[in-house]
Amino acid sequence: VALESLGGYRVTLCTSGAQALQVVPVAKPDLIVLDVMMPDMDGPEVMMKLREMPETADIPVVFMTARAQADDVTEFLRLGALGVVHKPFDPMLLSQQIQQLWEGIPR
Repeated sequence: VALESLGGYRVTLCTSGAQALQVVPVAKPDLIVLDVMMPDMDGPEVMMKLREMPETADIPVVFMTARAQADDVTEFLRLGALGVVHKPFDPMLLSQQIQQLWEGIPR
């Protein structure tokens, strides 16, 4: 709701990593926001599987997580994430956080 209402983003919601792997190649989003901890597979695993598909390999990924330890964040960035949004997050600032991360992408 925060991303759509406040940020003006169009959001496609997936309830699991497996569903995301089916939906993302069809939806072709400009940006993916993945929770690190999800049912059936974690966010980093989903991102790695998306990177293996030519049609989704270059889509930027932002992780959301309560695992805010510096080592965890460093690992997510090393895996290729664009950035990390820490939980709990302020819904009023979420779209701004996402936008700031996304604006750092060379286009």
